[in-house]
Amino acid sequence: MSVTEMFSYIQGFLSADQDVREDIRKVVQTLEQTAREILTVLQSVHQPSGFKEIPSKCAKARELFCTVRTQLGDLKTKFPVEQYYRFHEHWRFVLQRLAFLSAFLVYLETETLVVREEVAKILSIEVVREKGFHLDVEDYLAGVLIMASELSRLAVNSVTAGDYTRPLRISNFINELDSGFRLLNLKNDPLRKRYDGLKYDVKKIEEVVYDLSIRGLAKEAEAGGDK
Repeated sequence: MSVTEMFSYIQGFLSADQDVREDIRKVVQTLEQTAREILTVLQSVHQPSGFKEIPSKCAKARELFCTVRTQLGDLKTKFPVEQYYRFHEHWRFVLQRLAFLSAFLVYLETETLVVREEVAKILSIEVVREKGFHLDVEDYLAGVLIMASELSRLAVNSVTAGDYTRPLRISNFINELDSGFRLLNLKNDPLRKRYDGLKYDVKKIEEVVYDLSIRGLAKEAEAGGDK
């Protein structure tokens, strides 16, 4: 093979690779749009009347996740399954965002932490790497950490809406989450930085609970919950 032929071959390879990446980007853009729509729906619970509408907002978000599953199904067809990590950078952010939205949705419905398998089920993707397009464990953890930040905001807005028991429940949940993350030896720098943010979320929620306590509202909330 001559030098010219070799570089012509390389150019063909680069052009084909660029075509694949462009196809992926187009699908990811539609995913990002749907993710924004889901976020808009779920973040409406922060409004004063939003707490009463949590079931209907969650139902609406579930409907939008049907679109996400279709779009992810389309994304799977754009590249060879064994080259997942070669193109992972293109959908990593939106997949973390979708993991966050799944986690926030499940928390609003059940006030529990969604497991990685359940997020994968919501998105209709795999957990095991060998089975194809999957939810990487670090993407799942990033999504959970984003949710923690959203819950710190929810704790503040709960007080504004007159719901004094919710911040106490959120505080217990976030403290358990923090304890869980302390068990992990995080080597991933971006993930480590997100975890550092969890410390501020814990502090912010503790301040909300403390404020309720000194105002006597925490005891009233607990008494009301016992009745």
